[in-house]
Amino acid sequence: MINQSEADWIHFDVMDGVFVPNISFGLPVIQAVKKLAEKPLDVHLMIINPDPFIKPFGDSGADILTVHYEVCNHLHRTLGSIRNEGMMTGVALNPHTSVDVLESIINEVDVVLLMSVNPGFGGQKFIQNTYQKVIRLRRLIEEKEANTLIEIDGGVNLGTGKLLFEAGADVLVAGSFIFDAENPVRTIHQLRNV
Repeated sequence: MINQSEADWIHFDVMDGVFVPNISFGLPVIQAVKKLAEKPLDVHLMIINPDPFIKPFGDSGADILTVHYEVCNHLHRTLGSIRNEGMMTGVALNPHTSVDVLESIINEVDVVLLMSVNPGFGGQKFIQNTYQKVIRLRRLIEEKEANTLIEIDGGVNLGTGKLLFEAGADVLVAGSFIFDAENPVRTIHQLRNV
């Protein structure tokens, strides 16, 4: 169904039960989906220590690998390792983390994933301050002449999606909104055209 839809990427939330309270799928699921997927795999690591898993996720088929700023003591090195494995680099920011923390490294980041809910659970209410974070991040990207994409995850629907695009977002992640819909393919089409 996703292969036949207008979705650009397939987004995976990998959770360790430590950084976030839930545990989700890992390497075997990514490997299995990669065999069937016709779209890039966008893998979001919600885990405490991502560095040892960069190569395994690259080998499993991740095309984009996103790590959390909040857990990376040496973010520049981590992003270099991701790039060396042939993947696009991503940095996720929790709702309370300012986009200003990326000022010195934004040119090394392909995708910034702004969490618009607290990570770890689907179906949460969208945090309204996200619009202002998108605007500030877009300004930073333009000031630094970076080519970074702004991705939003959490509480995305047709209403929030339209406002996020207007604020400067490039990529929207929708889980519950898509998969709880009566017709997910039509819902993806509607979201792509807000």
